[in-house]
Amino acid sequence: MTALFLQCRLDSTRLPGKALLPLGGIPLIERVMNALEAVEADVKVLLTTEDSRTGLMESAEKCRFELFSGSKEDVLDRFIRAAEHYGADRIIRATGDNPFVSSLLANRINRSHEETKADYSGFLGMPLGTGVEILETKALKKAARESDSSFDHEHVAPYLYNNPAIFRINRPDISGAYGFGEVKISVDTRADLELAERILAETGNNFPLEIDGLIGWLKQDESR
Repeated sequence: MTALFLQCRLDSTRLPGKALLPLGGIPLIERVMNALEAVEADVKVLLTTEDSRTGLMESAEKCRFELFSGSKEDVLDRFIRAAEHYGADRIIRATGDNPFVSSLLANRINRSHEETKADYSGFLGMPLGTGVEILETKALKKAARESDSSFDHEHVAPYLYNNPAIFRINRPDISGAYGFGEVKISVDTRADLELAERILAETGNNFPLEIDGLIGWLKQDESR
C-alpha cells in the first residue's frame, strides 16, 4: 500500500505561516496539494504537528487530503507512526514548500523504485523543489532503530541515502532531460514566494505547472 505524505508545519522561522500565505490568491499549501493531485497513491495525507493541525484542517479538507499530526522534533517518528496508522509499506514524501512539485516525475520515480526494489529513490538533476522521495516503511523503521542523530530524525531520509551499504539506493540523474539542477524554486523566503508568483503570472496562471512547462519558463528566463 502506497501513501503520499505531504510534510508541513506552520511555524517556519524564515517565512512565518508560509503554508497559508497566498500564491496567486490561493494558500501555498493548497497549491502544493493541487500539484500532487495526479500522483498515484492509495491515500494522500497532510502530515503535520499538533500545534499546526487546526490551522491546516480547512485546506486539507478542501483538497481531499487526510490530516495526521505527530512529533514536531522527530519527523522520522511522525512518518513511521503515520505509515502504521494508514497501513502503508511505501511512502511518497513531499514537502509543503514546493508548489511546482511534479506529479509526472513523482509517478516516474515511484515506478523506478518498484522496478529496482529500492529502499530509497529520488531523482537528481532537476530544479530543486520539483521532486519527491520514495521510502520503504521498513527502511525508515531500521533508520529509527539504528540512528540516534537528531539530524537523521529531523530530516527523515538522509540516514538511508548516506548508507548505501545498508539500504538499496536508487538516485537516477535526469539532468540530461531537464537540467537546471542548480535552480531553487521551493519557497523558504519572501523572495522565493515572489519568484513563485512571477512564474505563475508569466506562465498564464496555468496550474498545476508541470515540469516541461517549468523548464520552458526557466529557459526563457535564462535567455532574457
